[in-house]
Amino acid sequence: MSVATLPMELTSFVGRKAELSEVRRALSASRLVTLSGIGGVGKTRLALSAAEAERRAYPDGVWLVELGELRDPTLVVELVAAGVGVQNRSARPLLEVLVEVLYPSTGLLVLDNCEQLIEAVTELAKTLLTSCPKLRILVTSREPLNIGGESVIRVSPLTTPPAHHPLSLRKSTHFDAVSLFAERASLVLPDFELTGDNVNTVAQICARLEGLPLAIELAVARLKVLSPEQILQRLTDRYTLLTRGRRNAPSRQQTLQMCIGWSYDLCTPAERQLWARLSVFAGSLDLEAAEAVCADDEADQDLVDTLASLVDKSILIREQSRGGVRFRLLDTVRDFGRDKLDHTGQQLALRRRHHDWYLQLALDADDAWMSPNQLEWTARLARDLPNVREALEFSLSGSGESVLRIAAAMNQFWVSRGLLSEGRRWLDRALARTSDKSSADRAKALYAVAVIAATQGDLAAATARIEEGRALDARQEDPLWHVFVAISDGYVALHRGDVDQDLSPLEEAVEDSRARGEFKRLVEALLLLGLSRQARGQIAEALACHEEMLAITRAHGETVYRSYALWSIALTARGQGDNDRAVHCLEESLRLIRLADDPVSAVICLQALASIAGERHDARRAAVLMGASDALGRTVGTVTLRFPDLIANPDEFTRDISRALGMHEFEAAYREGGALDFGGAIAFALGEQSPEEAPAVRHLASLTERELQVADLIADGLTNKDIAGRLAISPGTVNGHVEHILAKLGLSSRTKIAVLVVQHKRGEHI
Repeated sequence: MSVATLPMELTSFVGRKAELSEVRRALSASRLVTLSGIGGVGKTRLALSAAEAERRAYPDGVWLVELGELRDPTLVVELVAAGVGVQNRSARPLLEVLVEVLYPSTGLLVLDNCEQLIEAVTELAKTLLTSCPKLRILVTSREPLNIGGESVIRVSPLTTPPAHHPLSLRKSTHFDAVSLFAERASLVLPDFELTGDNVNTVAQICARLEGLPLAIELAVARLKVLSPEQILQRLTDRYTLLTRGRRNAPSRQQTLQMCIGWSYDLCTPAERQLWARLSVFAGSLDLEAAEAVCADDEADQDLVDTLASLVDKSILIREQSRGGVRFRLLDTVRDFGRDKLDHTGQQLALRRRHHDWYLQLALDADDAWMSPNQLEWTARLARDLPNVREALEFSLSGSGESVLRIAAAMNQFWVSRGLLSEGRRWLDRALARTSDKSSADRAKALYAVAVIAATQGDLAAATARIEEGRALDARQEDPLWHVFVAISDGYVALHRGDVDQDLSPLEEAVEDSRARGEFKRLVEALLLLGLSRQARGQIAEALACHEEMLAITRAHGETVYRSYALWSIALTARGQGDNDRAVHCLEESLRLIRLADDPVSAVICLQALASIAGERHDARRAAVLMGASDALGRTVGTVTLRFPDLIANPDEFTRDISRALGMHEFEAAYREGGALDFGGAIAFALGEQSPEEAPAVRHLASLTERELQVADLIADGLTNKDIAGRLAISPGTVNGHVEHILAKLGLSSRTKIAVLVVQHKRGEHI
């Protein structure tokens, strides 16, 4: 299971002390707590703050799953499983695997923005709560789930002063809305502060906006061009106009729409147009995508400037990721933009451009798979998965031909990220939508779904897809189709345990792929041929396949299949009694597996290393590795492909290790291994840390770059005010960083942060 992490907010959490206490009390009393309220009221920030504050109460983790960009209810379980770190590679239902993983966990699952998927979320919550006795769920939604035992907390707007009543500077701190305005204003204008001259104006602005955090933040963004007095005047004029025109709308809904509409009216025509066009995106986007989908041919530089303006006005949120700068719209702001786009008649054209961009992205990633850029492309697809889903849905609404291309091109991504159920679902829908087509794209899709079904253990479905491909192969007489059929047939035979299969089709696939320079197919065929020969006891022939595969992947700078080649060589080396070579290859494979985030291959390597440790009479290491591999294996379901050279007799192996250690010490070591996450297990296997050191290292690694900066400055003896000056941020933001650091590290004081940082710099915990 993955390390639980919560996103680091770039601004501090202001006010809501009473609400925060209420949520924490509710979590202690109820296993399902739902924060409900209108959009923009601050449900997400309150939930995240409560989760951070309660982190220590959940030793197995706190997981955030953001559902706001999802529209397909069939993918809810998939997203939750991915958020928890479950990568089901088996034929078992994903929900069953998720329940098995979460059953022993004392953890908190935060499901954010559930209103558009309320029925699917409700069913999932019921299942998890009835099956996982120590799990608690915190939900944000515009409506409750209405499940028995649910504790519903209505999230109200921030407190505001009474309208038209004079407010003293001293009493202004009693109202969270005023505090939020002042805090955010100091970020927009560093020299801004509440004074006796402006406090009443700010109070009236907050009252006019009814304490809605999103509305206040949008208004504060205007301080770059307007004074507080001008903001109040414009709000007053617009509020009067809109409330006269929309008397049937709830008051606070009027206020939020009014504030967003006011921000829209204050935008330039170019900013309004870009806002509407950006609403076709789901999740986040990068500059390149914005230019491809939204820009007029001659206005690329203008678009960059307009993007910057929308960020300045808090319409767009700028995010820094490992892939560079990305942008996103809040749901409420996006919905407003989509409504405007609908009225322009441009929606279809923009959605087509969006579809074309992400189709090409998937194709480019597929082409670059056998390259040094493999992992960068995989990470990019992961960041843009909400947009790829939008493109797939759009293609299904038309002729459906491009859905085959996208779904098949995404095949390696689905498999490498453990999204087998989702990948298979898209491929099945694509094949059904284009059942009358006969093309290379259909051959690739049939091959992809057959391999996924075989990997899941659904051999009947895989065989049916192979027969469909074989029929097309007979009609087309295309060597590529023949290769696809041979490889997918090989997958099924291997998963079925058919050691007597005819290997000549795989041998021909190897020769055909080698001759055509189809290196991706070549390494797949070599892998299957090598494993099949190994199963027959043809060790030398198997080793030749694996070593050729390793040479090809190294030459191309590829990562995933290189890790497969290495653990395959290790297994053959084990069969030859060469444990030294096996350990060397397994460790090299694990380093690549860590980069590729591939828990299935990690399970194989950990099991093999456990077996070797047992043979070398290192019983404690064997027990820890066993615990780690078993725990990690549960997150991927049952690994359907069996490797007899890992642990020949698991029960006998366990008895031998427990006898060598003593049952008490064995159970303790096994639990230590089971407590390690993916990264911690690999680090232990590589000798980088002991199990006892893993939590501290893992937590320090979980700090963001900004949090690490703050922690370093704390260790240097700086106060919050000093740190704010050094980093050019507000003291309130520094305080928020410090609170997050304490929660993530499980510490109780700034002094302990300083001690831990110093210890790590000295290498005492590494």
